[in-house]
Amino acid sequence: MSAGALEALERVLEGGGEPDDVLRAAVDALVAEPEIAWAAVAFLEEGHLVQGPAAGEPDEAVRRSVPVLYHGAPVGELRVDGDVEQALLERAAALLCAHVLIGWDTGGERWQP
Repeated sequence: MSAGALEALERVLEGGGEPDDVLRAAVDALVAEPEIAWAAVAFLEEGHLVQGPAAGEPDEAVRRSVPVLYHGAPVGELRVDGDVEQALLERAAALLCAHVLIGWDTGGERWQP
């Protein structure tokens, strides 16, 4: 994942919208990177990770994941299949945290601000 991927992710997040739509666009932006084959967000529900939005073709042999934390508390996980630097993956997870929190908190139901 490049710095350009983080910039693309930031543009998606700045565009706003429904949290589920933003997360779908975010994983799409990540798989647009040549070194990322698949990306997904999982929500932490009742102590278990539940698969959320995903894009690309999975290749578990090269899977990396990092927790998504909101104010230090885990609310999900960002999963990526490909060649990704840990620091960039952690930064991407931090950028997504508020949207993952809303998806986690609503149990996937539409959220009205």
